[in-house]
Amino acid sequence: MAVGDSRRGALGRGGLLALVAAVLAWACPAGALENGLARTPPMGWLHWERFLCQTDCSQDPRRCISEKLFMQMADLMVSEGWRDVGYQYLCIDDCWMAPSRDEKGRLQPDPKRFPSGIAKLADYIHSKGLKLGIYADVGNKTCAGFPGSYGYYELDAQTFASWGVDLLKFDGCYCDTVDLLAEGYKTMSRALNKTGRSIVYSCEWPLYQKLMQKPNYTEIKQFCNYWRNFADIYDAWNSIRNVLDWTTLHQDNLTDVAGPGGWNDPDMLVIGNFGLSWDQQVTQMALWAMMAAPLLMSNDLRHISSASKALLQNKEVIAINQDPLGKQGYQITKDNNFELWERPLSGGAYAIAIVNRQEIGGPQTYKFSLTFLGNGLACNPACSIQQILPTSRNLGLHNWVSFLKVLVNPTGTVLLKSVVIEEKRVVGGTHALGIS
Repeated sequence: MAVGDSRRGALGRGGLLALVAAVLAWACPAGALENGLARTPPMGWLHWERFLCQTDCSQDPRRCISEKLFMQMADLMVSEGWRDVGYQYLCIDDCWMAPSRDEKGRLQPDPKRFPSGIAKLADYIHSKGLKLGIYADVGNKTCAGFPGSYGYYELDAQTFASWGVDLLKFDGCYCDTVDLLAEGYKTMSRALNKTGRSIVYSCEWPLYQKLMQKPNYTEIKQFCNYWRNFADIYDAWNSIRNVLDWTTLHQDNLTDVAGPGGWNDPDMLVIGNFGLSWDQQVTQMALWAMMAAPLLMSNDLRHISSASKALLQNKEVIAINQDPLGKQGYQITKDNNFELWERPLSGGAYAIAIVNRQEIGGPQTYKFSLTFLGNGLACNPACSIQQILPTSRNLGLHNWVSFLKVLVNPTGTVLLKSVVIEEKRVVGGTHALGIS
């Protein structure tokens, strides 16, 4: 949905559409959150993993959480091509607030670090063709101890809308019971829709709820555009591995609920930082694309290698992540140290990921039958296969009983895409085309 022309809370055309969508959502509460947003996984940049809660601008001005940092990142998202490949949300995480609310009870930014105010920052972000995300918490305090939204949900939603915010990340610290947690997330969802502004709603609801009881993902999707399931990601292979292990363990509960308007969020992309080898960066990018995950980078765009930049901007990988069918990928088999994943794509295509989980030795060969893919339909009667990562190359034509052999580095991933060739195009049978 397009954002309305007004950035101060008036409805405008986009806001009116959002309001209509919200009314429809209340009329049909059994489906997803129908605010018209996040029809594909959101893409952008988020400060938390790389910049944390640095608030002393005198000691560390280049890493300080300030309007200057976000303006610099906005400039780079335009000049370095990030916006043009789909990264559009520039998101502020925790530690942007002043220690207390103003005299009218409203949240306010730290006056030294955000002297122009959030509305002026939003204007700057919007002038670059980007959208602004902000952070708040369902409980009494944010995770870093700043004012929480408990008891102020409607006021905070109105404040964010009046500032021109386009996305809200709503954390779950300092909320002690499952009932308060659930009601808080629902209330903020209703409050955001009530503003009439198009605001993507990012929830940490299942992450905190699973500490108390099993999350109800059908209910969560009715109120949230995407939701975190697992602990904060770190700039380390062990962290990526833990996310993937948890996701595959619970994939039966996760894959069916994901789709246009609502996505599982395995947390930030840490590609371009310090902790991952090249092959591990490839694995994160490939698997986040397979999982239809929000692509929210947390890195320093002022200092990123050309290789990491090219990986993050790879249009073929982004196209898999943003595929309009909106099906989340899943692991279909695990064979010793190898994992085979598939993701159905629009037009009968499939994305295929082969992950080598071994952390010792050199590259290893993995051979698999294309009969495994798509219940035998991914390459029936024939298909063309393109390798996308770690390098791009054409693997030629194959039929549904072909075996494919790939070489995968330790902790690395080979990402493929298969496209079915229609039977009427396979003149004389697959052998006539030289298919193996």
